[in-house]
Amino acid sequence: MEPITHFLTGACIARAGLNRKTAYATLAAVLAAEAADLDVLWSFAGPVEGLKHHRGITHTFVAVPVVAGVTVAAVWLFHCWRQKRQGRHAHNEKLPDAMRPSPPSTARQPVRWGWLYLTAFLAALSHLWLDWTNNYGLRPFYPFSSRWYEGSFVFIVEPTLWALALSALIIPWLLGLTDAEIGARRQAFRGRGWAIFALAGMVALWSWRWAEHAQAQAMIENLQITSAPVRRIAIEPYPINPFRWHALMETADYYQTAEVDTRKRSITSDARRDVLIKPTATAATEAAKRTLLAEPIPGTIPGLDPPSLPPNRQWTTVEFTDLRFSYPFLGNGDKVKNAGLNGWVYIVDGRDDAGEAMAGRVQR
Repeated sequence: MEPITHFLTGACIARAGLNRKTAYATLAAVLAAEAADLDVLWSFAGPVEGLKHHRGITHTFVAVPVVAGVTVAAVWLFHCWRQKRQGRHAHNEKLPDAMRPSPPSTARQPVRWGWLYLTAFLAALSHLWLDWTNNYGLRPFYPFSSRWYEGSFVFIVEPTLWALALSALIIPWLLGLTDAEIGARRQAFRGRGWAIFALAGMVALWSWRWAEHAQAQAMIENLQITSAPVRRIAIEPYPINPFRWHALMETADYYQTAEVDTRKRSITSDARRDVLIKPTATAATEAAKRTLLAEPIPGTIPGLDPPSLPPNRQWTTVEFTDLRFSYPFLGNGDKVKNAGLNGWVYIVDGRDDAGEAMAGRVQR
């Protein structure tokens, strides 16, 4: 999922009761919930390197206890800095009243490092769970296994999850303002019930979408859509609407797509418009597959000049597209520009990699 969902989920995990056990619970949960996405720093080494390491070692069960430990260490450093700052304020008590700085607010709870580690551990684990639900997936058992797992029942950006989590964080704050206006006694830990409600709502939404995903899968399997036997089927989600799904079917010679509506129990597919013929395998495409990037296309790579070669040597432009992300969304019915995950590579003499690029960025 995108960062907003991870941050909000971490905050809800802490507010569900862990913030009553230890100070800094919300801080630790928010940091640990998003820490796995630090693998985006690999993109500074180039777009292909970024793709290679995205959702890699930081998105594994092996990394969860490490992420939790690093998060707690960061909170400990912050705690030490804060304690030192409070010490300076205590020293300032000897100064005249006019020269004293305002004292910092004191924590409502003592720091219990065991509870803090548990909070960070659960938040780090939530990152893996959320990323598994969408159609990009992750490799949770890496480096022991490189197999990808994806639930494919929640879109990478799901505003419904934002609404659930934000309501759990904003509504208690608004109720606190109301209590302050009427002079009611302020509650020490407001919002526990709302946070539990939001987390339960997330699970309910996942269960609903899981059921609709299974229904869409069954509809595709029970209807002959392609003119050739289907080898594999992928059912991809749309945001917001749990009834709309994008189906991708692979046969021996081509791919065919379809739009599925589980509420209306309808499937829409045009054999002329929604069929993508598989390219003929060549030495260049086989070489491109070994570079992570693959499909011969005419012309040059956007933003990357073709290789300068001596006579009697040839180069081929090869493109790859991840069809799992090449479909319309938000109900507009049109292909979204650059919706797919695209990349290009130059192959010289059908075997040598002479340059790669993704999303307009060149891999150096």
